[in-house]
Amino acid sequence: MRILICDDDLLAANQLKTCLQQFFSKSKLKSPDIVIYPNGESLLADQNAKDIVFLDIEMPGLSGIFVGNELKKTNKNIIIFIITSYVEYLDEAMRFHVFRYLSKPLEKQRLFRNMRDAIQLYNTSVTKILIETKEGCFTVFASEIILIESHARKVIIYTTKCSYESIHNMKYWTEALTMHCFFPTHKSFIVNLEYVSDFSHSLVHLHNNQLEAYLTRRKYTQFKEAYLLYLESTR
Repeated sequence: MRILICDDDLLAANQLKTCLQQFFSKSKLKSPDIVIYPNGESLLADQNAKDIVFLDIEMPGLSGIFVGNELKKTNKNIIIFIITSYVEYLDEAMRFHVFRYLSKPLEKQRLFRNMRDAIQLYNTSVTKILIETKEGCFTVFASEIILIESHARKVIIYTTKCSYESIHNMKYWTEALTMHCFFPTHKSFIVNLEYVSDFSHSLVHLHNNQLEAYLTRRKYTQFKEAYLLYLESTR
């Protein structure tokens, strides 16, 4: 993992770096590479991985809004924090789906709470899942799985690229997909909350209504709560 901080206020940037190092130490996680850039031009010139980025809005040269848009064009899974004192930029920042909006001066405990959510989202996006079929074995990212359906003694894994007929049963997949974005809506369905389009008391529509899953009435409230929590964790 690499974390990039882009802020022309180097004192504030170094304070943020120290807080992040404290977060990983307190969480007993391996501290990642944390790099500071004083402007957007130098950050965009970095050709290495960019997993989590903290962007100041107001900087000389390229604005944080422009830099954030450019980063999302090359990597839709990048996790972007906006840090600024200027709340009037919030609407613009939300257009390219920033993960969180943090006000200066940063409050450490709030930063830690948001970083826990960011790490969970990051782990989902990089976790690889092995799908065994009669034809062979295929590796996909967990974030690419839209839906798992059991029907007529077959278990079908629907992904953003194609579908696979798994040799494993639903019990196997329920135990394998423990990430918070997966929810078993019915004994025959596991859905990825990331792809939910809408839902009723009996059906969940996914991936722009291209797929659907049954939702048992006794799970409706639990599902709604899980979905709202998921949305909150990705704002």
